[in-house]
Amino acid sequence: MPRKQACLLPLLVSALAISSCSRGDGPSSGRLAMVRSRDQLLCGVNGKLPGFSFVDRTGTYRGLDVEICHAIAAAVLGDGSKVEFRELNPAERFTALASGEVDLLSRNTSYSLSREAKGGNNVAFAPVVFYDGQGMLVPRGSGINSLSDLNGQSICVLSGTTSELNLANRLRERSIRYTPLKYQTADQTFTAYLQGRCAAVTSDRSGLAAKRSSFPVPEAHVLLTDQMSKEPLAPASVKADTAWADALRWIIYALMQAEELGITQANIDTRVAEARADPNQADLRRFLGIDGDFGQQLGLAPDFVVRAIKASGNYGELFERNVGSASPIGLERGLNKPWNQGGLLYAPPFR
Repeated sequence: MPRKQACLLPLLVSALAISSCSRGDGPSSGRLAMVRSRDQLLCGVNGKLPGFSFVDRTGTYRGLDVEICHAIAAAVLGDGSKVEFRELNPAERFTALASGEVDLLSRNTSYSLSREAKGGNNVAFAPVVFYDGQGMLVPRGSGINSLSDLNGQSICVLSGTTSELNLANRLRERSIRYTPLKYQTADQTFTAYLQGRCAAVTSDRSGLAAKRSSFPVPEAHVLLTDQMSKEPLAPASVKADTAWADALRWIIYALMQAEELGITQANIDTRVAEARADPNQADLRRFLGIDGDFGQQLGLAPDFVVRAIKASGNYGELFERNVGSASPIGLERGLNKPWNQGGLLYAPPFR
């Protein structure tokens, strides 16, 4: 081979590798590199759902979904504050994700076959961060105590959501006639309900409880006991970039595992010191990045777990302060407890 061609070969190989990484085809993550180059995480959120993602009186984003973004930014960039939030409605969320406008979705999005499949939205879901189900909110004293009482009534629903589909399916199964009033935004949907244009409004039960907390008189509205679907809510990323999806998946698992191990935002430094001092605590040392190369395998720092917990705390802390029984939302943990406490949260082994 001529010398000139021999010199060009490494450059060609390097260019191909960079191209492959930018597509997320190889072991490296193009999105991870992009986030680091930008030094900021672009997180798609709802933005108008109290307890999950909303703007408080100081103009600061708050909520469970928001804090997950802070944990991811801390694990990836070393600083949980390096997040820019983009508010996305149901109609635009998957387009924004596919186009690269956001790095991930952390907004009340249900994990489903059509959304994950290549022939559907083709997204990669992270672990479920909230096990939910669709419900119905009605005015207290309306005489509506179950779905059957809605026969012949109008129901407000957000267009382009699984709620719209579930509503049609469940009420058709029960031979309940109704008129769907469809709206493009959540604000329009709940405003119509409060103005009395419909007898009920439907959405995920957590979302209904969250919206109710912002009503002028929250106690004037009641959630029916009927649950119309399973709605496992999970963050999502572009499926083509499997390395980025892996990183997100294990950062979120880390928040769940931390709760199981009793590691909190307040005691994380103590637990790290404890693990460093005791070489016999093999599992804890691996989890906290003292031993092993798990961070490197994900393209993250060895202490990515520690960074995430320092930024947001464990999953239980996120839940309680944002949507738990002591918060304005007032939700019980229910299925959102760790597996060893009767819930469904279960992190695979960090080994």
